[in-house]
Amino acid sequence: MSSSLTLEEIAKLAGVSRSTVSRVINDQPNVRAPVRERVWQVIRETGYQPHAAARSLVTRRTRIVGAIIPEALTTLFTDPFFPHLLCGITLACNSRGYQLMLSLFNGPAGPEEMYRRVVGGGHLDGVVVASTRVADPLVGRLIDDSVPFVMVGRHPDERVRYVDIDNVAAARMAVDHLARLGHRRIGIVTGPLDMPSASDRLEGYRRALAAHKLRVDEGLIVEGDFTEASGMAAARRLLSVRATAIFAANDGMAVGALKVIRERGLQVPEDVALVGFDDLPIAASLQPALTTVRQPIEQMGSMAADLLLSLLDNPPEEHPPAQKLILPAKLVVRESCGALR
Repeated sequence: MSSSLTLEEIAKLAGVSRSTVSRVINDQPNVRAPVRERVWQVIRETGYQPHAAARSLVTRRTRIVGAIIPEALTTLFTDPFFPHLLCGITLACNSRGYQLMLSLFNGPAGPEEMYRRVVGGGHLDGVVVASTRVADPLVGRLIDDSVPFVMVGRHPDERVRYVDIDNVAAARMAVDHLARLGHRRIGIVTGPLDMPSASDRLEGYRRALAAHKLRVDEGLIVEGDFTEASGMAAARRLLSVRATAIFAANDGMAVGALKVIRERGLQVPEDVALVGFDDLPIAASLQPALTTVRQPIEQMGSMAADLLLSLLDNPPEEHPPAQKLILPAKLVVRESCGALR
């Protein structure tokens, strides 16, 4: 048979899972001897060559870690969130004597290409992962291949280590503030709802409305993609259904909403209150200055990197509980919500 077989095909021939084949190849425990021998027999019979790069992450050290951000190249350069995040990761790596390798993609790369280009080079001790979708197979592959990694942002898989804020509580805080100001038709511009941060912020919005006994109007919920353009499109829809306040799930979409509100001849906050999320530098310089939820972006990056480097320098026991670090968020009240009048 051809030596170009994939790990999945070897697993199928051996009648085991992909992760079992990975553990056998990497000489890890918790595989019964008969199963281990059966896997090696299939490998010998097929001439399969184990993925050298994945094995190198387990067997040797380079003191180089990678940052994986599965976003289009244009997004990385236009969304200020990512430079702040990368700054935190870089500072932590520099302080611990590690180098950071960042790969940029000129468009949405497929998962196989991303894995091959970022992890497959065999130069990395581990990776920090951010901005992933729930269904992205990258996380599963990193787990199966025993690649050390830490995520920035919650992931539903209990085996994943991550650093995040409580996005549900943070969004609830923002919407609660608008409700306390007397708003009853509060719209939300979410991020992509297959991302945990976006779905969590929507859940916080729903909980805040429930706490104030306000009915959830699905017409006041518009999905965006964290870009300014999607904030503009969402604001047009929300204004058409008479929203008196808009909560945008990031500052970039809030900027887009502000532009549309002004295009309609309306004023913030007199006609429409506006709240964002992130507290990027632009928030304070807008006219009016943007009320927003401050999350410690740079600190999230540095703590994720520190967690990864501690994992590399002090390998844990076989199956320790995955660490989940939750940092505080804060509502920064400025002129755009009307509270300062």
